[in-house]
Amino acid sequence: MGYYRRGQLVDVNIDIAGELPGDGAIVDEMSALVEQARVDDDAFLWLGLLQPTKPEISAVAEILKLDPLLVEDALNPRQRTKLDVRQDQTFLVLKVINYIDETSSLETGQLAVFVGNHFVLTIRLGPVGDLRPVREELESSPELLKYGPSAVLYALLDSVVDGYLSVTDEIAIDIEELEEQVFSPDPTDPGMVYRLKRENLELRRAAVPLIGISAELSEIGGDRIPKVFLPLFEDINDHVLRVRDSADTNDNLLITLLMATTARSDLQQNSDMRKISAWVAIAAVPTMIAGIYGMNFDFMPELHWRFGYLLVIGGMATVAFLMFRAFKRSGWL
Repeated sequence: MGYYRRGQLVDVNIDIAGELPGDGAIVDEMSALVEQARVDDDAFLWLGLLQPTKPEISAVAEILKLDPLLVEDALNPRQRTKLDVRQDQTFLVLKVINYIDETSSLETGQLAVFVGNHFVLTIRLGPVGDLRPVREELESSPELLKYGPSAVLYALLDSVVDGYLSVTDEIAIDIEELEEQVFSPDPTDPGMVYRLKRENLELRRAAVPLIGISAELSEIGGDRIPKVFLPLFEDINDHVLRVRDSADTNDNLLITLLMATTARSDLQQNSDMRKISAWVAIAAVPTMIAGIYGMNFDFMPELHWRFGYLLVIGGMATVAFLMFRAFKRSGWL
């Protein structure tokens, strides 16, 4: 929790995790800071919660006079990205995505932001979305922080969208590496293509709803959003459009790679089937001849020939050799 006045941190952060419902001193101090911020036009309170319990968020909601329905949305880990603008509050839900280099996979979380005239409340769900870098960057830029909660809203949205751009670049690198594997002598597991396609889809689902949201924020204006932030929100909207376009491009590349991988797998299977069919055909000739002589007919004169056995064995070997050469020339073996 931090209390800011004229772009400067006035009161130090207080750790309230797990203490709000039962600690009256912290609740009283927080209530006093909220009332003080309402009196002082140049001050605001920034409160951050990480995976709060219902009693914790209920205590905060009572102090900040938050809408219970919006609080319920903030605690729902499957809440879709949304923007809800009320008369005295703005509510925003963002999906936070982090790329893990070690496993080349995505880690997702959720960030809910309540913005009032004199307070900002952030609620994080999931292991990603650490806001300390955002807070430190804002505290080092008092010329931006002096605009109050609007500056925090912009910084949070900008940080999340920058994360999308970073993830997009990482997925593009993975696709380039996958392209080399697809056209290398070693076969590629189609599961890798499906995994990247699923991650790219997850990124697109998180980014696309922000197109309308960032555009709507840039059009609010008035007392809610200072004019200085309007072009900044438009810039964020351009970045979101870049993420969407990059995600679409990556999706098309992945579809092409999937088709190439599938075609190569089918070609390999056809080659294997031709080899199996050729060997079955070669083995069928001696099997047929052996079957004929195993019928034990009474009148088979060649059975009494002196060189009948050698003649039959030689005939089977000759036919099998000729068939082998024919299949070899045709590329079946």
